[in-house]
Amino acid sequence: MYSTHAISKLIAATFFTLSVSSCAGTKEFGSDKVEFTYPNGAQYAISLSFDDARSSQIDVGIPILDKHGVKGTFYVNPQFVEKRLAGWQQAAINGHELGNHTSSHLCTGNFAWLRKDNLGLEQVNLDWLKEDIEATTRYMKKHLNVEPKSFAYPCGNTFVGRGKEVRSYVPLIAELFNTGRTWLDETANNPIYTDFAQLAGNRMDGMSFEEIKAQLNLLKENNKWIILAGHDVGEKSMYTTDKDALEALIVYLKDPKNGYWLATVDEVATYIEKNR
Repeated sequence: MYSTHAISKLIAATFFTLSVSSCAGTKEFGSDKVEFTYPNGAQYAISLSFDDARSSQIDVGIPILDKHGVKGTFYVNPQFVEKRLAGWQQAAINGHELGNHTSSHLCTGNFAWLRKDNLGLEQVNLDWLKEDIEATTRYMKKHLNVEPKSFAYPCGNTFVGRGKEVRSYVPLIAELFNTGRTWLDETANNPIYTDFAQLAGNRMDGMSFEEIKAQLNLLKENNKWIILAGHDVGEKSMYTTDKDALEALIVYLKDPKNGYWLATVDEVATYIEKNR
């Protein structure tokens, strides 16, 4: 016969063993395949996005997208839109998504060439940045007849202030927009987990089609949503998406056997929010 003390120890040991097994299982299987499907039975979602409203997007990028019946997401700055206003107005009419990318494009002041009036994000506060963002929305409503639902963080930076005064501006973006996209991330977006206010964005500038395709193969597991981000469109360079790579990519993504649903950021976000 076991004593009461022995039985208590046995129960405790059994409970501990089960708890450890459960934790080990969670660790091992925490990344189990997510059961999530997209329209037309696609396994993965992907969005093509471009920052700044650069002229090459009007001249080269959008014609490639239009040729293949694909809609892109363009995060715009008024100062660049103004240079090609008619082209951006037509882009909106054609169904491309236009998102907010601030007026100042303020990033960390470590980018000396991106400082505005010698300011970096380290030197401003949330009120300053909110006005900068809302000025862009007002401009877009007036000149593009667009009320933006999406936002992209310039340089992928999501903070203002310095040291103990640092504040995240992710909550501000969550208040003002349906989505906020970062940049240069190492993962893609898990549809049942991702935070719409800080969506992962992955580079496509300076890459060949084969390099982009290899990146997709690393990012796409678990029914993920991949958001590729570029700047200029033309001959590939550090901040330019190669036009031939872009066209080859679109052809690849539109082939149903490859399993992708290609849509704008807001379209995918809306679908995921309704279905997860």
